[in-house]
Formats: sequence, C-alpha cells, structure tokens
Amino acid sequence: MGSIEIELFTTLDLVGQAPGGPEEDPENGFPFGGWQAPLLDDVAGAQIDAAYEGTDALLLGRRTYDIFAAYWPRQEGGQDDDFAALFNRIPKYVASRGTPDLSWAGSTHLGPDLAVAAREVRDRHEHVKVVGSLNLVQSLLRDKLFDRLDLWIHPIVLGVGKTVFDGGAVPTNLALLEPPAASPTGTVLLRYGLAAGMPGTGDMGAPDRGVEHDHEEAP
Repeated sequence: MGSIEIELFTTLDLVGQAPGGPEEDPENGFPFGGWQAPLLDDVAGAQIDAAYEGTDALLLGRRTYDIFAAYWPRQEGGQDDDFAALFNRIPKYVASRGTPDLSWAGSTHLGPDLAVAAREVRDRHEHVKVVGSLNLVQSLLRDKLFDRLDLWIHPIVLGVGKTVFDGGAVPTNLALLEPPAASPTGTVLLRYGLAAGMPGTGDMGAPDRGVEHDHEEAP
C-alpha cells in the first residue's frame, strides 16, 4: 500500500485559497490571489522540490486539475521543466461530481465513492500527491484518507478566504515526522503523519501532566 500525501501552502490563519495567482479562483471575489509569490525563496523552493521526489500519481480536485491541465503541458523545456515533465508523465486522478473534460494525457475521473476510489489509488501507487484542491482535501481530512500532511505556513494573516479545515475538521491525532524547517522569509514547513487513536484530555494542574507511565516506578 502506498501513501496519500497532501501538499498545501497556507497563511498563519490557515487560508489555503489561490496562493499561486489571481487566476486560480477568480469567481469568488478573493482579493489576495497570489499571496505566496512575495514570500517564496530558495529554501522553500528546495523544500518543495524535495517533497515531490518519488511522486508517481496526482490526486486532484476539478478546479486544480483544470488549472494544471491548462498550464503544465506547455511548460516542458522552460524554467519549470522538472515539474512539467513529472506532472505530464504520471497518472492524474480527478475527483469531481460532474463530467470533466480530461484532455490532459494520463487523466482518469474517479468514481462517485471518493473513499473507495482514493483507497484504490493508494493501493496502486507509492506516493500519491494531493496539491491544492481544498474541497478534496477537506473530504480526505474528514474521512482520514491521508497518510502525510505537509503545510508550508507563511507569515501573513489574511482574515478572508477558504481555510484548510473548512468543513473538514474531525478529531484526529497526528505525529510530527521531522523538525519544523524555516525559510529566510519566515515560511515554516510542518510535516505530519496520520497517527492512531483520538485526541485525549487531561488536567493541566496535575503534577504528572505530560509524563507517560510505561512502567511502574521502582520503590
């Protein structure tokens, strides 16, 4: 079985809408399309490059798919050649309630049962990347149909826009997979893995708070 890995660029208030440019979401009146561009630096760029190593499939929502399909097939040989070659070569799976035009080579429309379809895609590939696609991401988070969540948290607050957990938050444990890594502009990469169990509760006034008792203390 492979891994479903969500890659998201967000603000401090977890807005993940239209980081790349105004054309990503022009219909909803979002005033900050392209908010990521002034904060992108070489360190964050290298982190993003490394995150996609080994990717062998994309799992996308309809809107993100349309943006990618209009852009990446025309980018081979340019400054983004590595990503273009990868995205154009690997299979693309599209979650949509409609009947999308899948003209991008290697594209497949998922069946109506997203949970079943996502598990089938994960069984078929090693590293399945979910990019953008906030509506799809919220469904995957709600059903715990992911294995890794990469968040690039940028040092701005927007106060408006679609957030990562809009309609997709359920009690979930996650484990930090590696130390947080900051870029010169203050963007921090947080990499989490889905963990077992449910969030616990406790008493912050207890003298042993935060201490795990794996064995009895010696007398």
